[in-house]
Amino acid sequence: MLGILGLSADGESVYRAMLSAPELGVAELADELHWPPERVRDALDELARLSLTRRSDQQPSGLLLVDPEVGLEHLLAQRQSELAQRQHEITSSRVAIRQLVAEYSASVQDGRKLDVERLDGVDAVRVKLEELAHNCTSEVLEFITGGGQSESNREASRPLDEMLLRRGVSMRSVYLESVVNHSRTVSYLEWLNELGARIRLAPALPLRMIVFDRQSAVIPSDPENTASGALLLHGTAFITALCSLFEQTWQEASPFGSPPSRHSTTGLTPQMQTVLGLLARGHTDEVVARKLGISVRTSRRITAELMSELGARSRFQAGAIAAERGWLRLT
Repeated sequence: MLGILGLSADGESVYRAMLSAPELGVAELADELHWPPERVRDALDELARLSLTRRSDQQPSGLLLVDPEVGLEHLLAQRQSELAQRQHEITSSRVAIRQLVAEYSASVQDGRKLDVERLDGVDAVRVKLEELAHNCTSEVLEFITGGGQSESNREASRPLDEMLLRRGVSMRSVYLESVVNHSRTVSYLEWLNELGARIRLAPALPLRMIVFDRQSAVIPSDPENTASGALLLHGTAFITALCSLFEQTWQEASPFGSPPSRHSTTGLTPQMQTVLGLLARGHTDEVVARKLGISVRTSRRITAELMSELGARSRFQAGAIAAERGWLRLT
């Protein structure tokens, strides 16, 4: 159980024996565990390296246990720091990969540059979406972030969605799972379903986007403030990447109307699994709530449920236990 802290099975066995009877020496521990003394000494050397024991000042040949709360919390802090460093390295690698992909896309793909048009403000975005919808002939792919949709968003989308679907355009949309708590958005999605749209739900989404005919895509210019405007993108390489991202997310999402299934190994719902990953990356309750389209209060409730599920007394400890169980995906 303590392997995540760098403690071997032998080390843990000796440590637990000493916790039960701190006065035992090497010979007594060997008798207790039915081990040869050399094996006990190796385990004691390991405990000393991990600062879980120290030499006695009164008895130079004796050993004293360090307070478990102090010693184990110190090791836990070290592992959590290593986990954070690993996540930082992965994030840095992703940035480097994106830079390489951008450079590659700029130099190949028939030598064409990515065509980007900036759309400033909500009005400009809605005008462009109307134009793209009228010219769309075959397919629309959407990520809709933000949880429950505002009345203005629903009313702006309704005529365009209806026009596309009645013309026989295929429409696939992925919304956040949290929309099920917003009755008016649920009614809107039911209406879309009746018209032939296919809708799935995901615990979190990478960004808000709409792709038309796999030729043009609209994404926010600032993902943290979608009202500030958007970018209209063209270019085979970039659109292909966005479509691949959509297909992967679509496969992992749940059909609208079906209850979220729990993971067969962890017993967690996709939303709980996502919250666990965000917390492990050091995100606050406020950031988690924004990414999942839920309230901060709900975010804190899910965190409390996770800590209870893991038997953890702190988020720090929850991260270490989740990592030990293999519940965290760092890639």
